[in-house]
Amino acid sequence: MSLFCFTQVFAQTQTVGLFTRIVGSYDSGYILFPPYQNSDTTYLINRCGQLIHKWPSTYTPGADAYLLPDGSLLRAGHYPNVIFDSCGCGIGGIIERIDWNGNVVWHYIISDNSQVQSHDIFPLPNGNILVDVWENISAHDALAAGRDPAILGTRLYSPKVIEIKPIGTSSAQIVWTWRLWDHLIQDRDPVKPNYGIVSNHPELVNINFINYAAEPSKAPDWTHLNSVAYNPTLDQVLLSFRNFNEICIIDHSTDSAMAAGHKGGKYSKGGDLIYRWGNPAVYGRGTTADVKLFEQHDPEWITSGKYNGQIMIFNNGLGRLAPYGSTIDIINPPIDSSGNYSLAAGGTYGPSSSSYSYPPLPSTSFFSTNMGSAQVVPNGDILIDNANSGNFFEIDSNNNIVWQYVNPVSGGAPLAQYKPAIGNSVYRCLFYPANYAAFTTHSMDPGKPIELNPLPNDCDSTIISGTPLISAVQQQIAIYPNPSTGIVTLQTSGTAAIRNIAIMDMAGRLLQTVTHIAYKQQIDVSKLADGIYLLKTEDVNGNITQTKLIRQ
Repeated sequence: MSLFCFTQVFAQTQTVGLFTRIVGSYDSGYILFPPYQNSDTTYLINRCGQLIHKWPSTYTPGADAYLLPDGSLLRAGHYPNVIFDSCGCGIGGIIERIDWNGNVVWHYIISDNSQVQSHDIFPLPNGNILVDVWENISAHDALAAGRDPAILGTRLYSPKVIEIKPIGTSSAQIVWTWRLWDHLIQDRDPVKPNYGIVSNHPELVNINFINYAAEPSKAPDWTHLNSVAYNPTLDQVLLSFRNFNEICIIDHSTDSAMAAGHKGGKYSKGGDLIYRWGNPAVYGRGTTADVKLFEQHDPEWITSGKYNGQIMIFNNGLGRLAPYGSTIDIINPPIDSSGNYSLAAGGTYGPSSSSYSYPPLPSTSFFSTNMGSAQVVPNGDILIDNANSGNFFEIDSNNNIVWQYVNPVSGGAPLAQYKPAIGNSVYRCLFYPANYAAFTTHSMDPGKPIELNPLPNDCDSTIISGTPLISAVQQQIAIYPNPSTGIVTLQTSGTAAIRNIAIMDMAGRLLQTVTHIAYKQQIDVSKLADGIYLLKTEDVNGNITQTKLIRQ
């Protein structure tokens, strides 16, 4: 009887598609998104949630996708790799350009035992592509560089960035390379390279820094480079090291030889870091009290409007002290007219606080434990991807939600309206204005919504609004024991029973589900490999709770 009652109530609750669209907000343009979990298709929708176009692939996502001015899609795909797949930390491996008609016109594989394309790519104005790559550093080489054996397993994944020039249909020329491994410091062993006082060298990276909250001891994924962006005016590259709680900037005006050293380039520092922010403890000038970023994603330069020239970051919030949750933070770096960043002797890189944060105080009502993005649209509103829940929403200058959409694709297939929106995470969504060059030579006639059995969609009305859905957490769910070796118990502290439980790896891939209505539920995690997982629970009211689960 209780199951029947639940079904009747649930059938009245919208779960996917367009939730809110307020006419009078910025209503011109399109949203591009690649569903992350087991999906081989990238979608373009209009502001009414109607499908405009889609690009198929034979590969599941390698995290990111961009729409190029000619209407082709630049996309990273997951290319199987035994060495790097074993970390469960999310990789790509193949880059494709797919034309408007779905034809793969170019592809390039970066995936072998020594390296793999990781999360992000970035199309440059000259037609080249910046690529986020992880190198496989052997334990022998890591020890030789001064890595502490107490925090070293069998290998390290060290980041590098390459610029490639596409050639033909399946080749590329590497025209620029930057390696973090060329810019290390260590204060442990004076007879080994890179020895020095860490706090005296903020331009270098401490090979022995580890954020235990983000990465267990001896795990290979040391820094977790998850984002790369480019500023053509400054000729600088912006990087996000999730496991360091830090963003960094390097000089792109160097050649590869300069980038491997400490001199040369527009900013006279070679490939050394010219700016870093978020966690001064990484360079020996702060403590946990000074941490500003918490396993962040998607730092981007803002190129117009009130915050022009500043940097916006999806600050995920893992490890943040209560009140905890995700925030969208904008920071104004201390930069002069020549692109140089100031740093007082013995001090830390500014700013001391954000120019803007949404929400003003962190809250579990907005929380994505990994992935996520934010983008300023032409009228100054901010489009946000609350990634784990596949929830895109746009806020105006008063933090009002003026548009909201929930990804209706789960496991590579469209969901029917009213079905639980589980397994619908999206690494990043991107807004493109209606006058973008790609749209001028192709049909933009809208089709039906992506979801099955869609709700009526009247785009001429003043307001379309469904039930708000921003991963609202109305109650707490206790999870114990955590860490666990076998049976885990989940128990609610509120009045709504749990109805769905999903276990995902930290790349967002769905591993295990349990569907059962109960206030107290046990699950067996004994067959999972040791590591950190994302546990996502949904109660009968549609409220979602997300937390880390450690299997050891």
